Amino acid sequence: MSTLLLITSAPNSIHAWHALGLAQALKSKNQHFRVFFYQDGVQVANSLQWIPDDQRNLTTEWQKLAIKLPVCVSAALARGITDEENAKRHQIHTANLAQGFELVGLGELADAVQSTDRLIQF
Repeated sequence: MSTLLLITSAPNSIHAWHALGLAQALKSKNQHFRVFFYQDGVQVANSLQWIPDDQRNLTTEWQKLAIKLPVCVSAALARGITDEENAKRHQIHTANLAQGFELVGLGELADAVQSTDRLIQF
């Protein structure tokens, strides 16, 4: 059974952490799953977030999974998150997309929804 985790909660939400926990559990059990960051969930891909030393870094935890981390490009740009290519295209002075994350269109979400057995939104 394949699972799509649709993460729409901001990184400071407990729901975002639950999404990570489920992803870690699915990976440890070699279950097929995909993730997609959308709406406020895209904020996890902002490399300019400051995290206090005494707190876990959600971005780093997702990167440790070493999986594909697609982020909705429109939602990201609307929240000030961009990669090099879009920074040039939209004349934004710097890129801040965290390493391992990839800006993609909603077509990727549509494809993921079509090819999954269950969708869980956080």
